[in-house]
Amino acid sequence: MAFNITSVKTSSNGAWQGDNPLNFAFPLLIVQTALIVAVSRSLAVLFKPLRQPKVIAEIVGGILLGPSALGRDPAYMDRIFPEWSMPILESVASIGLLFFLFLVGLELDLSSIRRSGKRAFGIAAAGITLPFLAGVGVSFVIRNTLYTAADRPGFVEFIVFMGVALSITAFPVLARILAELKLLTTQIGETAMAAAAFNDVAAWILLALAVALAGNGGESGGEKKSPLVSVWVLLSGVGFVAFMLVVIRPVMKWIAKRASPENGAVRESYVCLTLAGVMVSGLATDLIGIHSIFGAFVFGLTIPKDGEFGQRLIERIEDFVSGLLLPLYFATSGLKTDVAKIRGAVSWGMLGLVVVTACVGKIVGTFAVAVMVKIPAREALTLGFLMNTKGLVELIVLNIGKEKKVLNDETFAILVLMALFTTFITTPSAMAIYRPARGIHRKLKDLSASEHSSSKEELRILACLHGPANVSSLISLIVSIRTTKILKLKLFVMHLMELTERSSSIIMVRRAQKNGFPFVNRYRHDECHSSVIRGFQAYRQLGRVAVRPITAVSPLPTMHEDICLMAETKRVTMIILPFHRRWNVDYGHGHHQDGGDGNVPENVGHGWRLVNQRVLKNAPCSVAVLVDRGLGSIESQSSSLDGSNVVERVCVIFFFFLKKGVCVIFFGGPDDREALELGGRMAEHPAVKVTIMRFLVGEKLRSNTITLHPAPSKCKEKNYAFLTTNVDPEKEKELDEGALEDFMSKWKDMVEYKEKEPNNTIEEILSIGQSQDFDLIVVGRGRSPSVEVAALAERQAEHPELGPVGDVLASSNNHVIPSVLVVQQHNKAHVEEITVSKIVKESSLSTDGDANV
Repeated sequence: MAFNITSVKTSSNGAWQGDNPLNFAFPLLIVQTALIVAVSRSLAVLFKPLRQPKVIAEIVGGILLGPSALGRDPAYMDRIFPEWSMPILESVASIGLLFFLFLVGLELDLSSIRRSGKRAFGIAAAGITLPFLAGVGVSFVIRNTLYTAADRPGFVEFIVFMGVALSITAFPVLARILAELKLLTTQIGETAMAAAAFNDVAAWILLALAVALAGNGGESGGEKKSPLVSVWVLLSGVGFVAFMLVVIRPVMKWIAKRASPENGAVRESYVCLTLAGVMVSGLATDLIGIHSIFGAFVFGLTIPKDGEFGQRLIERIEDFVSGLLLPLYFATSGLKTDVAKIRGAVSWGMLGLVVVTACVGKIVGTFAVAVMVKIPAREALTLGFLMNTKGLVELIVLNIGKEKKVLNDETFAILVLMALFTTFITTPSAMAIYRPARGIHRKLKDLSASEHSSSKEELRILACLHGPANVSSLISLIVSIRTTKILKLKLFVMHLMELTERSSSIIMVRRAQKNGFPFVNRYRHDECHSSVIRGFQAYRQLGRVAVRPITAVSPLPTMHEDICLMAETKRVTMIILPFHRRWNVDYGHGHHQDGGDGNVPENVGHGWRLVNQRVLKNAPCSVAVLVDRGLGSIESQSSSLDGSNVVERVCVIFFFFLKKGVCVIFFGGPDDREALELGGRMAEHPAVKVTIMRFLVGEKLRSNTITLHPAPSKCKEKNYAFLTTNVDPEKEKELDEGALEDFMSKWKDMVEYKEKEPNNTIEEILSIGQSQDFDLIVVGRGRSPSVEVAALAERQAEHPELGPVGDVLASSNNHVIPSVLVVQQHNKAHVEEITVSKIVKESSLSTDGDANV
């Protein structure tokens, strides 16, 4: 059915009155949007295991929906993507592109580019120049091969478009790839980000030049434009940029200051004024003859980067733009791509030529300069592949080139496939080339054995936190183990921040590349970041401890890789993790805020629990999980202090902390021996009272051998995991006795030692936990369990990653009062763990893979 675009109506009267909604603009737009989002999201899930950026899924989705695949059916195209609907779809997508480019300008800090140094500038310049020159050479071949004399575009504008298409680097896509590869805080990651920022600025200048040169002169039958027109367009563009930076930038700085938290809530009028400014700036550059997105990008540069206003703008528009409208733009690029246009050996040869030229030019140029500035060859080659990432700017260039009739359908399809290929190979190539050196695996006991031979050895601890709520408890724990006679303490504090698909997460990635809290704080002065920073700055000054703040920005499924890599790089002895649940404490009354029983903890989410589980499995050193029930809480002496007075709270911690003392529960095994070692370091602190509670084998368990049977895979979340190594009970007993004897020889006069032979182990553990005698209970995870701990394996686990004893004390239903620290000793052999579902008590040993205690 033929349609006249001028006669198309917006909405229908409904199917009941005989109207087909797909014949009307708005219902059809809804169907197109839903289909594009569904397909692109589904492909993103499929590509996620390959660590491919989301833009790959969106472009491939558009290609599948377009004439290359489903669009081969004329009935489908006429019904779902008819020709009359494309201007409407592209207009809506262009609005999303306009605001996304505003966000890109908002994230690009020109001052940080100036501070990046000559190295990044040299790498960026080489990474642009060589592929641009190679693109100029390729443009001669393509222009004479794939174009006829009638539709051949202007020579200058064509070589500029080709040069830009082959030389640019996609800054937002590169930022996410670096975060995924755990290279963000490395030297190669910082260099890549800085070079990509230079590249971004150069790309926009070149793009503005290309658009100015193209004009409408390439249209068939159009009037030939005077060369002076391009000059006037360029001069007007320069004037527009100067006006924005000289006049509009101070105005936006004034607006941002007026909208700061100190002056109350951000007024709706300021936000609306700024969003209108995006549209007006886009209109201005469109009137000049440069694409409207250039105006939105320059307007984004005028927004101050060091306040709350920019963050508020991002929060208002990013989800709608990045989640809904921007995929439409990428999909329309795919819809315009007809792979069938690439036919014959000549066309496929041109595709291979373009891909090779783009890769070789970018990689060789970057590699050569990187080696010249003394970057190791392996890292320089990795940097070359990273800088070869295409994406957003590439597609913008190609779409504008097609719109201006500079690129025909065949050339457009070739260049889109080139962008897909170069971006797709970035992650696997970088992973294959760049292999960081492995660190030394350590545990507390190893460090203790060496302290008589070397007085220069440091106790290095990596403490992780989610936010300000973890600060006081973490500082209290570190204070209790910091004073040793020989060992120095160096504390690395890692703030864990989830990387999501939001645009602000990409901005957060860039802000975090300096590897410290102050870098994040310059961008976002909210209470969360400033409280964490002030707390550890105060602790560093008062405790005279070397504190190094680190920010980890990563997706939760791979967050553990950041933590373990940092532990290896910094050669830490122990990682301290916050439990995924935390109990609120009313400091003024000394009880839980939930009414006194403490049964309703804060839960930061199951994803963070999985992070802890993966760290426990893969850590290169010992690990401790802190179940916080108000450790370091300030009593009535300081009840007036609130969460914002972190510095004052830290000062008070030095006078009021762990007043009741620490209890170390000892059953036996490697994890318990590591917990005992940690207890010894706490005993050295003059203000910490340590009690060792040793559990002996009860009469009921002495005559039985306990066999642990493997659990079915579906029960892993409800059952405990133990090591698969064969344990020699006599040897383990000898090691336990030796550890206790060594401990008592050092700390006998500083600790209280008790022994228990319980009839009911769980009741005895809970009696300790439910008493108010201790601030902190330290237990081993018990992966090589003693008989008493193995007997607890028949319980249904609530938190199996804590082990049987830790799980009992961390349960929400057991009314435990003190905080709990669950310690796991590092095992150099990396022995696998196996979950168990039941136990059998018998007098003989079992076989067939069962574990015997």
